Amino acid sequence: MNELWTIIIAASPIVELRGAIPVAMGIFNFPWPKALILSYLGNILPIIPLIWFLNKLSDYLSKQFAFFANFFGWLFKRTRQKTADSFNRWGKWALIFFVAIPLPFTGVWTGSVAAFLFGIENRQAFWLISLGAALAGIIVTILTLLGINILT
Repeated sequence: MNELWTIIIAASPIVELRGAIPVAMGIFNFPWPKALILSYLGNILPIIPLIWFLNKLSDYLSKQFAFFANFFGWLFKRTRQKTADSFNRWGKWALIFFVAIPLPFTGVWTGSVAAFLFGIENRQAFWLISLGAALAGIIVTILTLLGINILT
């Protein structure tokens, strides 16, 4: 049952694997490889539904309502203008680094929204976000093994 809780925590927004790994190792007493693998698997579960759903919802709303077509056009333009320098410098690597940073609001949920806003193709977005999640998992595991509590 604790394995399922680890996966659920890792799949949840905001907390993601940044919370699941310390819980799995500190509360459930899982060895670090098990905590890392379960947390990673749970963390990447939402990626496909998120990137698919955001694209489909945006397309549907834009076709049905002029307000949403204008809103999404504005949102995409504004996002790209504000982050153009970083994105042009780092390209799609920026998405990996963004997801890999073990801070709140920088995980797969936000990374999926970023991929959507930048128009990164779904398959490529999945692999970029998954790689970022793997790096984040390694970082959080090392910090947890060192006794550094990133939850506070």
